[in-house]
Amino acid sequence: MIVTMTQSRPIVEVAGATVRFRAETALDGVDFRMFPGEVHSLMGENGAGKSTLIKGITGALHFDEGQISLEGERVDFPTPAEAQSAGIGTVYQEIDLLPNLSVAENVMLGREPRTRWGTIDWKAMRRSTGEVLAGLGLDIDPASALSTHSLAIQQLVAIARAISTDVKVLILDEPTSSLDLDEVAELFRVIRELKERGVAILFISHFLDQVYEICDRITVLRNGKLVGEYLTTELLRIDLVQKMLGRASDDVVVRRHTEAPATQVSAMLEARGMSSGNRLSDVDVVLAEGEVLGLAGLLGSGRSELARAITGIDRPDAGTISLDGVVISPRNPRRAIGFGLTYASEDRKAEGIISQLTVRENITLALQAQRGIFRRMRASRQRELAASWIEALGIRPASTEQLAGNLSGGNQQKVLLARLLALAPRILALDEPTRGIDIGAKVEVQRLVSELAENGMSVIFISAELEEVLRVSSRITLLRGGRALATVPSEDLSVESLMAMIAAPDDDE
Repeated sequence: MIVTMTQSRPIVEVAGATVRFRAETALDGVDFRMFPGEVHSLMGENGAGKSTLIKGITGALHFDEGQISLEGERVDFPTPAEAQSAGIGTVYQEIDLLPNLSVAENVMLGREPRTRWGTIDWKAMRRSTGEVLAGLGLDIDPASALSTHSLAIQQLVAIARAISTDVKVLILDEPTSSLDLDEVAELFRVIRELKERGVAILFISHFLDQVYEICDRITVLRNGKLVGEYLTTELLRIDLVQKMLGRASDDVVVRRHTEAPATQVSAMLEARGMSSGNRLSDVDVVLAEGEVLGLAGLLGSGRSELARAITGIDRPDAGTISLDGVVISPRNPRRAIGFGLTYASEDRKAEGIISQLTVRENITLALQAQRGIFRRMRASRQRELAASWIEALGIRPASTEQLAGNLSGGNQQKVLLARLLALAPRILALDEPTRGIDIGAKVEVQRLVSELAENGMSVIFISAELEEVLRVSSRITLLRGGRALATVPSEDLSVESLMAMIAAPDDDE
């Protein structure tokens, strides 16, 4: 679906954008456009192609096929600097400012006004910065050190820097991820001010409430393809969720569920009051021995953050974890492994498989780390152990000395599972274990999860595919906006009811 706008011409337009990384197609013929004076949201789960599209627009990478037009003229940006010079500004989630410098120095960095003698004209720089800040309604001292200001103010300074040139398009990548409600309100005021000036703003966020509050239109991507472009006022939340997840259904009815009675679950692990910034807020989880507990929710709901906090990958701000009734403190991965808690990251390439090492080295890596540098595992023992897991999990090709980076995605995922299972954990947290692998490998991983649970291992299972969560899990904890809405037996749920709960606005709860 393409929405017809009243404006005569888009400010930026992408036609047929295609990007391939080896055998993987990250973008597949995507069309995208933005108009002056609008706030546009780009929506999709991890792997949908959002980041790739933004990088192509901003000159960080080049499309293999397709073209970009700016104000009706075809453009090609070899570098982000050239895109910025043409009027495309970007403020990333991780603010790329220098806290040891002043506000003015950050806003004018690389464009400092000079005196006739070539030195920096500090007075002119502060005056120019003050004018930019005042234009946004911001009362910030240009001479003050950036480090003395809150993260929200630093975010606004980054926006001031982006628009201090003749910006036509402003891309905001997850700008509210670390802000509280008052700070979000101030950011939205600035966005509306820029909108009134005719700036086209691309607002990328996983918070549905914020998208519906600030955005005029929504473009949805899924698996590198364009699903459609929609007016926000004409797209129901449940329809947006369905388009993001690739599920169509008719007349979904919102079903409300209460928490499953505690007496129904004999707790082996209890996590209470888990909180971390605005990513997790007072979440409780109970996990029984031999249970598969699914964590369901959209990107940014807190599902990964909860699993990482429980398994010692990240340290929460608050909360207690008990194992067999005893409070434990898995404050880092090594301690967590000692308690039998393991985690398989959703980012298999960055935090999982080491592609330059062999299958043998990858499988025995965690076990060797647990033993320590003074208790080296013999190469023969490594080969024996790796061979046993290759056979048990059906890893192909069946060679211990194959480089892991040359395996298929499904076999890489099995190698990562073998590494964790070699530790004989009591609890295994699997974050998107079937993402990016073929259907046959998915079925094998799902079967393996069920077998592990039948043999007494407890599994925390995270997937964006709701059908998969329902199929694998015995109970499901639904998260939204860093909060747990309910924990419900999977037999009492359907994909439609899960979607409806995910899509319900906060004020309807």
